[in-house]
Amino acid sequence: MNLAKIGKFIAEQRKLAKLTQAQLAEKLNITDRAVSKWETGRALPDSSIMLELCAILNITVNDLLNGEVTSVEDYKKEMEKNLLAMVEQKQQHDKQLLALEWVIGILSVLVMLVPCFLAAYLQMENWLRILLIVGGFVFGLVGFMCALLIEQTAGYYKCAKCGNTHVPTYNAVLLAMHYGRTRYMKCPKCGKWSWQKKVVEKD
Repeated sequence: MNLAKIGKFIAEQRKLAKLTQAQLAEKLNITDRAVSKWETGRALPDSSIMLELCAILNITVNDLLNGEVTSVEDYKKEMEKNLLAMVEQKQQHDKQLLALEWVIGILSVLVMLVPCFLAAYLQMENWLRILLIVGGFVFGLVGFMCALLIEQTAGYYKCAKCGNTHVPTYNAVLLAMHYGRTRYMKCPKCGKWSWQKKVVEKD
């Protein structure tokens, strides 16, 4: 946000409303020094009085934060731009999470296999051998569960029958037959079973 632009805009709208800084401050039950800070771009109006300020100046909060009166068309364009940016950010985040899933999966395999090799080839007491194998299995299993949670929540699964993209429940992913990230599941939209691929974009 451009504080200088917002400050200049507040000053312009105050003058249009034929108010002095002191009069505006009195209406908002604050000091004229606070109004001066806004208009010189040193501070933003507090959120608790922002709606009241906008009502007095006959502007919207969106106008205030943009530092200019925006038309409905401009507002829609700004909203679309912000929504697209959010979607893009989510897709990037999901890609990073799915890459992390591979790392966790590989580490989980190593955590399970290394103790088994150590137990098989090193001389040790039987109780220690069992403890090592069970410990490796438990830690590996926890890693697999975490990786599966990432796969379930990051991105979407796409139904091969109707093309619907959705986020299934954890149990649905856990119990589904699969190869890689493609799982045999029931689509919540069409109700048909199909091999559903993992995608990061929602249709």
